[in-house]
Amino acid sequence: MIPVLGYEGRKVVVLGLGRSGLASLRALRAGGALPLAWDDSPEARSRAEVEGFTLYDPSGRGALDGVSALIVSPGIPHLYPKPNSLIADAYAAGVPVDNDIGLFFRSLSVSSWERFESVPRVIAVTGSNGKSTTSALIHHILRHAGRRCQLAGNIGRGVLDLDPLGDGEIVVLEFSSYQTDLARALTPDIAVFTNLSPDHLDRHGGVGGYFAAKRRLFVEGAPDRAVIGVDEPEGRFLANQLSMGPTDDRVIRVSGESGLSGPGWTVSKRKGFLSERRKGRQIASIDLRGIDSLPGRHNHQNACAAYAAVRCIGVGPGMIEEALHAFQGLPHRSQVVARANGVTFVNDSKATNSDSAAQALRAFASIRWIAGGLGKENGIADLKTHLGSVVKAYFIGHSAREFALQAGGTPSEICETMERAVARAFEDAEAGDTVLLAPAAASFDQFPDFEARGEAFMAAVRDCLER
Repeated sequence: MIPVLGYEGRKVVVLGLGRSGLASLRALRAGGALPLAWDDSPEARSRAEVEGFTLYDPSGRGALDGVSALIVSPGIPHLYPKPNSLIADAYAAGVPVDNDIGLFFRSLSVSSWERFESVPRVIAVTGSNGKSTTSALIHHILRHAGRRCQLAGNIGRGVLDLDPLGDGEIVVLEFSSYQTDLARALTPDIAVFTNLSPDHLDRHGGVGGYFAAKRRLFVEGAPDRAVIGVDEPEGRFLANQLSMGPTDDRVIRVSGESGLSGPGWTVSKRKGFLSERRKGRQIASIDLRGIDSLPGRHNHQNACAAYAAVRCIGVGPGMIEEALHAFQGLPHRSQVVARANGVTFVNDSKATNSDSAAQALRAFASIRWIAGGLGKENGIADLKTHLGSVVKAYFIGHSAREFALQAGGTPSEICETMERAVARAFEDAEAGDTVLLAPAAASFDQFPDFEARGEAFMAAVRDCLER
């Protein structure tokens, strides 16, 4: 646990008692604060009460008097589409609003670091797609290289649940836009921006607000090194804003689409090879084509971003190459779950929007595509140019019929359930095909989360193989 500093003997209200809220309560108490807990859910309040925390309803006239801060869980709106009423009350009362990320950064550095030979460092990763894979890959490379490190944030443990950092230790953190938007302190040593595609627009008041939430990690965080994916205009703008000139190697530009050149520091994909260039010269190259756990352009961009981040702290290209080949990938993200009779079965249940589904569709040839669920705005209308490799689509869930209409001339079948979709794709598949789950939709119509949807796909594949 990272004890929260700066609130000794002071009242701090924690609003939202999920994973991050409970961790915040524990860390505040460990640091000597007087934490007060509140959640609209009686069950959540009961969990906090069992741990000995004081319940306190911060609504009503004068309820925030004497409160030093309101700590808010990521799922609670603080600005758009409108602030939660309790957060609005805090704004009116002048009570600072923060989250667990802000508490983490203000409490990370402690006096014991003065005895360390090497100060601990933080690598923070954000972006629309690929941030989980990039974060996990950075952590994997560091462990492979024998570096002491921990992984947390939007993946794995909450940031305040981390163990206190040791000499030379590295923390890898994945941050969503909800987390970076509100944190009052953001001070990573290395920050990574993977890419940007429209998402969570209602929560951020449009794409500009969404990008601004991501940008805070770099502009307000002022990292020593910034690794920036430049395959979209926003990434190119951000890299330009952070750089003092073409040779400024504090900014490392990354691309999974094409080779980058110029006098600066770049890491990009060239004909299937990762290429690192500095001062106009190539200094390292890694063949990405044979790494099954990192298929497609989007995963090549993830590999380039992870490579750049660990190069910033001195891991050599040879060690990185070994680690890339040993990487097993993350569940539900381009996860090869089976191969049989020349057919490959891939679980990309995390592809919950059209952009991430597009990346998956570009990664394979001759695809039997399973998609559908609770469709988002525009459904799969934006995917028409990415369906050239789809032999047939099998649509499930709430948006099955809408997706079938939007698929145009692509052969399709409305299957409704995951089990039927997998069974029909299994019956139709021929050697060389890939049966790909890339839903392009949320899971909440039939499953509690994308993980449960991916597990259902894998169970259905196992059933078909065992018949």
